[in-house]
Amino acid sequence: MTDLLSPEPTASASIGPPTGADPSGTAREALRRARDHLLGLQDEAGWWKGELATNVTMDAEDLLLRQFLGIRTAEQTSESARWIRSQQRSDGSWATFHGGPGDLSTTIEAYVALRLADDPPEAPHMAAAARFVRAQGGLAASRVFTRFWLALFGHWPWSRLPAIPPELVLLPSWMPFNIYDFACWARQTIVPLSIVRALRPVRDLGFAVDELRTAAPATRPPQLTSRSGLLYRLDRLANGYERIARGPVRRHALRRAAEWVVARQEADGSWGGIQPPWVYSLMALHLLGYPLNHPVLRAGLTGLDGFTVREQTPDGPVRRLEACQSPVWDTALAVIALSDAGLPAGHPALVQAGDWLLDEEIQVRGDWAVRRPHTPVGGWAFEFDNDGYADTDDTAEVIMALRRIGVPVEPAVLRATRWLVGMQCRDGGWAAFDADNTRAVLGDLPFCDFGEVIDPPSADVTAHIVEALAAENFTGTVPLRRAVHWLLRAQEPDGSWFGRWGANHVYGTGAAVPALVAAGLPAGHPAIRRAVDWLLAHQNPDGGWGEDLRSYRDPAWIGRGESTASQTAWALLALHAAGHGAGEPASRGVGWLVASQRPDGGWDEPHYTGTGFPGDFYINYGLYRLVFPISALGRILAARTDEAEATVTR
Repeated sequence: MTDLLSPEPTASASIGPPTGADPSGTAREALRRARDHLLGLQDEAGWWKGELATNVTMDAEDLLLRQFLGIRTAEQTSESARWIRSQQRSDGSWATFHGGPGDLSTTIEAYVALRLADDPPEAPHMAAAARFVRAQGGLAASRVFTRFWLALFGHWPWSRLPAIPPELVLLPSWMPFNIYDFACWARQTIVPLSIVRALRPVRDLGFAVDELRTAAPATRPPQLTSRSGLLYRLDRLANGYERIARGPVRRHALRRAAEWVVARQEADGSWGGIQPPWVYSLMALHLLGYPLNHPVLRAGLTGLDGFTVREQTPDGPVRRLEACQSPVWDTALAVIALSDAGLPAGHPALVQAGDWLLDEEIQVRGDWAVRRPHTPVGGWAFEFDNDGYADTDDTAEVIMALRRIGVPVEPAVLRATRWLVGMQCRDGGWAAFDADNTRAVLGDLPFCDFGEVIDPPSADVTAHIVEALAAENFTGTVPLRRAVHWLLRAQEPDGSWFGRWGANHVYGTGAAVPALVAAGLPAGHPAIRRAVDWLLAHQNPDGGWGEDLRSYRDPAWIGRGESTASQTAWALLALHAAGHGAGEPASRGVGWLVASQRPDGGWDEPHYTGTGFPGDFYINYGLYRLVFPISALGRILAARTDEAEATVTR
């Protein structure tokens, strides 16, 4: 087999700024280096995992959790504080993503964590942070979750927090506001948080934070005739109930809530493999009398170590906590990328990765079965141990990856495709974790002021599943036709698609175009042409693509931002699928990737291009900057080779 990555004589030429069509040899050499770099990152067990970076609230809340449980050590505190200080902005604040604006709640939590590390309030960096907090409205203007942390240590009254009655866990799944109306990440947080809220503990922090307070202006409740006004008054009623809740109903609710929490602990000790339900579950169970040496708490605390990153810096050792981990996702994307780069089916690296992915298949029923009780099990999750929450996005990518490894995978793929079809929503799209989880009113509840709390269908997830099912010969079937219609309806007026799990319209468009083409839409279809026009209109002068995370809140940022390797690759994948991979814009994009590549074959990408909650919580995936450029370069160069060979044949 001819290796598409064999360098041509021009491969040793110096790499400079892109000035037009990129020499194929230089691009092939860049692809070879990237491929080799990715191969070198594979774990001996077969998987890949890049660090998943978020923001310093993870580290601040880790210290606060340990303070609450009485297990915080001086070493943990100093290492975490060193990391938190290194992320402070020049105005004294902390942001939720690289290059982003200061965030009030993140700054409050970081400040309190540094006070735990004995940073004095009068220190210049602390005084600057306090000034920022007061200028933004002080403690009273922070999000509900931040005020929950303050209440745990007596710096905010429990009575001034929204009610979260644990009796919610008693509601049947057909009733409004039952816990299964919430997205999986939200329900796993709300149930333990309801226990904490009901018990209203106060632990000693060792200092006050009066310097963060400011006179709060009087606020009027929303009008009763509005939805938010009605929910506000329902919260007031629930708060009144909280003050008198006693007796067998409350005890039964707390017991059922605890049982619900314990039943959902994962094998690695986590809850859902994500930080928020993890920390609240540990606190809730401890408040209910679980000792720290109880197997559930011991596993939970030990599991946090596996999510902790430690490294040496010029200022000393630092520790930081990953909000979650992405080995299944990263491994599937790496397999696809390496295959796109010319690695043949049957290559040991691909086979080893495939064997590991097959071992990670989930064959137990999770919370998704509440809405889909008759759907057979199958699929994959995001984490090493996340069996309770298989997700459709990972499952789609794993299906496509397994088809490239060159070994029999039929039983697992068949189970996964059946599960995916069963998880299709009524409107024809797919959500990530649940089906028909669309009760939007929940977002107006007073305690839901941070991040998405439902899991509706999204363009990026639906696109990935369409692409996977099309590869499994579902083209022309009712599920795929419905999904294609859903994607066409979801296209934005400007021709792009919104990106729920990646930043943002570049991600959504980069997913939707290849999926629609795979499902049979011709490249000349109006929807494809409009998408291509949008991409071309938003290419940066340097040849790359980028989109700032502020695009989720400010439409002026849509399609605008500093060029990044992952976003440039998403745009190139869409252009290639639409038949524009050989054009001048794509050549300029390839040239940008070549020019910005590091000598080791990777790319630097400090900018966050992953999304947890649009507008609130963002992710920097450590491997996005590598796997997606490899796929883009591999597909474009392979297409050019095929075109050249066809020309010679003619």
